[in-house]
Amino acid sequence: MTTCWVIYNGSLTSDKFRDQAELVAEAAERAGVNAAIKKNYDIVMQLDAGVLPPDFAVLLDKDILLGYFLKSSGVPVYNDPAVIDLCDNKAKQYIELAARGIPMPKTIVAPKVYPAFSIRESGYFEGVLETLGLPMIIKEGHGSFGMKVYLIETEDAFYDKVESLRGVDFVFQKFVASSRGRDIRVNVVGGEVIAAMVRHSETDFRANITNGGKASPVELTEVQRVLALQAADAVGAEFAGVDLLFGPDEEPLVCEVNAAAHIRNILNVTGINVADAMMTYILRDLA
Repeated sequence: MTTCWVIYNGSLTSDKFRDQAELVAEAAERAGVNAAIKKNYDIVMQLDAGVLPPDFAVLLDKDILLGYFLKSSGVPVYNDPAVIDLCDNKAKQYIELAARGIPMPKTIVAPKVYPAFSIRESGYFEGVLETLGLPMIIKEGHGSFGMKVYLIETEDAFYDKVESLRGVDFVFQKFVASSRGRDIRVNVVGGEVIAAMVRHSETDFRANITNGGKASPVELTEVQRVLALQAADAVGAEFAGVDLLFGPDEEPLVCEVNAAAHIRNILNVTGINVADAMMTYILRDLA
């Protein structure tokens, strides 16, 4: 019988991470696969010992080194760790999306500034303010569920934030006022749109459900559908949660691509279990 590991991060205390793993493991069992749920630290990365490998692994975490370790041991990993690595750093992801011509908010990647130093008096930040204006978004490279994303509305707040982020990868983005508190999450599997929902918040500039947003099913326009597929393809993701913003004329813009997107909320909203599509794709890919 085909075997798989479904891996989540055991150091995280929220039940949502175990729940995600259970959804995928249950889908694997429905597809005739013997699935074992693993915390990331259940798999010891002893480099001179290797592992007794399953037929494949589904990595629902950002333990990228574990993904590379499994791949080096001959285990097919979904998503590939290189994809998770790319998407885990939003600055790197935006560079790749821009290189592929994907429509997104105007973005400037912040230069590396070591924690003990400052470029406050260099004139660089004045150029960013002139290019993007206020309000703007400052977004750290690493962050999930809308965390580490900041709406900057004043110059004082701008300078306070950039000084606090010395040593951190981050980007500056033009604030898309027309999409304030609303976006679309599109789940893509193997080059196909599986489910989509529109999210909205009355109290926050972010629409994430984790931050109190609400969601409902949505029928994508053809332009939205194509852009979501293009964005997933641009980062090489077999499974992706693509977040789309609404531009000034309602045209879609890519907010970001998530390579380890949670699927419970979209199941609750649409009734579609993305995990079943994931298993169908994996088994077809391995055949």
